[in-house]
Amino acid sequence: MKIRAQIYSHEASGILRDISTYGILTQKQIFGLYPQKDEQIKNLLSYLCKQKRLFHVDGFYSLTPELPKDRDRGLEAAVTVLADFMEQVEYHAAGEYPVKIIFLAGGEVYEILYAEPGKEAILNLLLVRPEQEPPVRLVILEDAAQADLLAIPNMRAYCLLDSYGNIQYLQECV
Repeated sequence: MKIRAQIYSHEASGILRDISTYGILTQKQIFGLYPQKDEQIKNLLSYLCKQKRLFHVDGFYSLTPELPKDRDRGLEAAVTVLADFMEQVEYHAAGEYPVKIIFLAGGEVYEILYAEPGKEAILNLLLVRPEQEPPVRLVILEDAAQADLLAIPNMRAYCLLDSYGNIQYLQECV
């Protein structure tokens, strides 16, 4: 017979890995990364906080008792977009600039990018190179008007997030 620790160890190590990878996460993001397991994850978060392996600070879960001073808004938004696809995701990891997160879903490679206002031209230049098999790209915008300034190859959708973490997909390309 399995004990509770054995049953939950996979999810607990996954949560710790995700927070280590992405810095800080909200409860809503963590629930999104572990779909259909809200009650189990809620209990695990409480348990990990009691053990001081996680800290709940200002609505975020962190590995440290203080939130980082240089939070990455783009990465935080990218985790929210990732969570929206999580039921199909086979693997995910942090990317290298300009990619915030890379993931595999349905046999395709996806990249989640964040278009920082005023840096659209740089993003265009970085992604203009031809690729044999370009990944599918999801681009997070701060403002819908940014879409007119971007020319990103293999872009599948522009994403806008509201202050509650709800995603609006502005345009889907085939």
